Amino acid sequence: MKLRTTANRQASIAMGEFNNGDGYVTVGEIPSPRATNQLKKVSILPLVFLIFYEVSGGPFGIEDTVRAAGPLLALLGFLVFPLLWSIPEALITAEMGTMFPENSGYVVWVSTALGPYWGFQQGWMKWLSGVIDNALYPVLFLDYLKSAIPALGGGYPRVIATWGLTILLTYMNYRGLTIVGFFSVFLGVFSLIPFVVMGFISIPKLKPKRWFVTNLKGVNWNLYLNTLFWNLNYWDSISTLSGEVDNPKKTLPRALFYALVLVVLAYFIPLAVGIGAVPLNRESWTDGYFSDVAMIIGGGWLRWWLQAAAAMSNMGMFVAEMSSDSFMLLGMADRGMLPDFFRKRSRYGTPLAGILFSATGVVLLSWMSFQEIVAAENFLYCFGMILEFIAFILLKIRHPNASRPYKIPGGTAGAILMCIPPTILICVVLALSSLKVAVISLIAVAIGLVLQPCLTYVERKRWMKFSQSPELPDFNNEVTTHSLVD
Repeated sequence: MKLRTTANRQASIAMGEFNNGDGYVTVGEIPSPRATNQLKKVSILPLVFLIFYEVSGGPFGIEDTVRAAGPLLALLGFLVFPLLWSIPEALITAEMGTMFPENSGYVVWVSTALGPYWGFQQGWMKWLSGVIDNALYPVLFLDYLKSAIPALGGGYPRVIATWGLTILLTYMNYRGLTIVGFFSVFLGVFSLIPFVVMGFISIPKLKPKRWFVTNLKGVNWNLYLNTLFWNLNYWDSISTLSGEVDNPKKTLPRALFYALVLVVLAYFIPLAVGIGAVPLNRESWTDGYFSDVAMIIGGGWLRWWLQAAAAMSNMGMFVAEMSSDSFMLLGMADRGMLPDFFRKRSRYGTPLAGILFSATGVVLLSWMSFQEIVAAENFLYCFGMILEFIAFILLKIRHPNASRPYKIPGGTAGAILMCIPPTILICVVLALSSLKVAVISLIAVAIGLVLQPCLTYVERKRWMKFSQSPELPDFNNEVTTHSLVD
């Protein structure tokens, strides 16, 4: 397999090549101008919680599954859905993330398999999906406070609070405050402890028969699937940190496995506790309802503790997501996909233009409801995942002998079979989308399809400056020079 490179020798090795048949050479094995500025590589425990925060952050936001489908389907959803979606996505991330151990992640996968045009589309849709995702966290934050402060439930107070919170968290991101390393471990533990306490307190009140209540005629499949999908995706986001992982060949697959177990338990156990210990009222199960469940089970002190945990979790996920989104724009600019002003950093080392663009998107989306935001995000995310599946299978077919430090067993046939269930699920999610969400999302996709040729034209006319970092592979040229095949 050929990879586009610049004339700079280090750039070719940064993407990856074979060295005398010994295997894949990664960024960390040669000195580069950035090497001295890199932080210590991420070990397995912090990586587990970084994945946890990219995917979940705790059971905040899963309540709508009960309202949409009832207790039994809600519980089954968080056991069956990971088999259909989370495990295949995590396995693909493990293989591709170790095959391409650099921070551009899925943009590199798609660019290598389908070319720079579709690599740009992948970056556009994933960035936009991430911005939409970030619009959820102020909403969730306020939903957990509205039971204590009713004025935050709607109207101008909610709008002002949403914008104020967005500005505050954006400033924190500008200052470089991100969830990294062992700080993510602290936040993860802090967010989950109140649910552990609530579980122990609820034992005498549990009535298992409540878990089996179901009514198939009253299921809102659109809300049900979108809520499950939103809470169990984004496993591929950690690929943008592959270059920062200590020994990614072993660490990344293990961390994905441990994070998968942690996420499923963090959803299933609190949901089982809330359903089993509180009399069922499906209409009450909306985002933020766990705050009321804590009040019923343990009293005011437990509710305030859970609300504090929710605030920490949502604030942490917001800052982490915005950091990921803004650095993606910076990375695309480093590859010449975006104008040079996206490469500019603040005095704190953060991507200033990327942060401003991401924050603007969050503010513009603040008028949408929780369910609409989730649906729009899922719609765009589905398109991005389709490109990833295609890239994954094409690389299997075209280059079956390429170095894969972690390799999913089953070969090309196994890869195709593994992608069938999540692809069917993607089609179902897209088919169930409302007309409003579909129109908005398709317009966003169409903008990306037109934007890349427009940027190419702008570059050719020299109306804006574009340049490619000599430390990164060049995806703008069709000629390739270094092989990834044994």
